[in-house]
Amino acid sequence: MGYIEDLKSKRQGQGRLRWRVRYRDPAGRERAKSFARRRDAERFLQHAEADKLRGQWVDPRQGRRTVGELAERWYATTVTLKPKTREDYRSLLHNHVLPAFGNRAVASLDTLAVRAWLAGLVSRGLSPSRAKHAYYVLYAVLEAAIQAGALIRNPAAGVRAPRSHSREMHFLSAAEVERLAEAIVPPYGVLVRFAAYTGLRAGEIAALRVKRLDLLRGTVRVVEAASEVGGRLIAGPTKTHAERTVRLPRFLRDELAAYLASPPRDRDAFVFTAPKGGPLRHHNFYQRQFCPALVRAGLPAQIRFHDLRHTCASLLIAQGAHPKAIQAHLGHSSIQVTMDRYGHLFPDALEHLADRLDAAHAQLRMDAMGTEPRHGLIELPQRRTRNGP
Repeated sequence: MGYIEDLKSKRQGQGRLRWRVRYRDPAGRERAKSFARRRDAERFLQHAEADKLRGQWVDPRQGRRTVGELAERWYATTVTLKPKTREDYRSLLHNHVLPAFGNRAVASLDTLAVRAWLAGLVSRGLSPSRAKHAYYVLYAVLEAAIQAGALIRNPAAGVRAPRSHSREMHFLSAAEVERLAEAIVPPYGVLVRFAAYTGLRAGEIAALRVKRLDLLRGTVRVVEAASEVGGRLIAGPTKTHAERTVRLPRFLRDELAAYLASPPRDRDAFVFTAPKGGPLRHHNFYQRQFCPALVRAGLPAQIRFHDLRHTCASLLIAQGAHPKAIQAHLGHSSIQVTMDRYGHLFPDALEHLADRLDAAHAQLRMDAMGTEPRHGLIELPQRRTRNGP
């Protein structure tokens, strides 16, 4: 149990701080803190003892550590994440989190401060999606502060992040895909068809190597994806960290075979490259080849390259593919992701089911009119002859 010491008669008590609280932390180490007023000292001691009993005691020295210091410690633990993700985290810290909280003691943050900061980001024109990501980074840093013993609870917990709006998906018809493939600069027509009929992500296409294609079996093995980080193209695992095999339509196999034959490619070579060789950088390809092709094809300028992936989903659904097959084809982490994104493309499923049930009932009635059961036997209609029955 702690106690309060009066420093009035002591040499070190000649100054402003007269009252010293002495107590032991949960580990048994003696601690001390001085106050100018006795009631402040009493209040501190009461809270310290109560926190120890509840298991919520925090070392005051840890609470004085800055958000910036703890943010760097947290960031160092993210080395297992994809380079592109880490680059995004660093950008959010540098541009949005640390300018507001970097020099503040972590224990000084409260929920209202987090809410005010978040509202300020949005009011200054930051997109709701970007503000939401900045909030998640701050939340992760404060969670790390709890693990470091600097906080008891996360002041960002319970704060509602801005609601971001998903970008509208565009679905091309097979005819529109062909128009776009014909309009783009050669030899990227095969790339457009490949994206629309395999549904691979842009990073997966950029990282695809010849050895992953098996044109005899009509398959492509998707094992990695490329992302641009700091001007460098880095290959890593797919978005869901899972490999998958995608089937190729026969026409696409033939087109890929002709494309790879001239000039011949090494097994480790990229399937799709930049115009002058080298890795295909998505941003450059999108701006220099894809967008001008949209204009020449007479397609909306809002269409993104990623919409070819959505197009693949819509084409599969139109052909009656099961949602589970679409999930495997596109490499979604779960069938829930597939249905959340493309469930609206199945509007007639229940109508068709009801039509089939109605047809089954109608067939039953027709059968009953043609053959009536009698004593457990079915009486067949008699054939009529020229002279009567």
